[in-house]
Amino acid sequence: MPTLISAQAPHSQSTAKDGPLSMHAEGTFDVKNAPLAADDALAGTAIGRYGLDKQFHGDLEATSKGEMLGAGNPATGTAGYVAIEQVIGTLGGRTGSFALQHFGTMEDNKFELIVKVVPGSGTGDLTGISGTMTIKIVSGKHSYQLDYSLPAAH
Repeated sequence: MPTLISAQAPHSQSTAKDGPLSMHAEGTFDVKNAPLAADDALAGTAIGRYGLDKQFHGDLEATSKGEMLGAGNPATGTAGYVAIEQVIGTLGGRTGSFALQHFGTMEDNKFELIVKVVPGSGTGDLTGISGTMTIKIVSGKHSYQLDYSLPAAH
């Protein structure tokens, strides 16, 4: 996982007349990665498969489970991974679920990570959610910032 350093932004919420609500959430999370056996599609490849199990704290109080595929050699500073995780819980007082999609690369020990809410994945009070997440790791502690939009309530 890459290490990203940025300042903590205060909570913000803005509304466009009859448009989506734009919001910001932040907090910490704990993550467990466990190697999974290669399935038929990956047998005989250099692709690693891992289970993800997270607990989010802060503005997002939720659990998530997902799967990650990785290749390359992080020890030499060159690798990549993709992942999908299903997040279930409460975000800004709204209960439901949504999926996050990860795309990460490491080259010459430089990290690039994109984490987006999967379009159409929101359920419950989070139906219609869209957004992006920034993940930071500082001194082994994981934190997130989620900038997201939800349809205005009618």
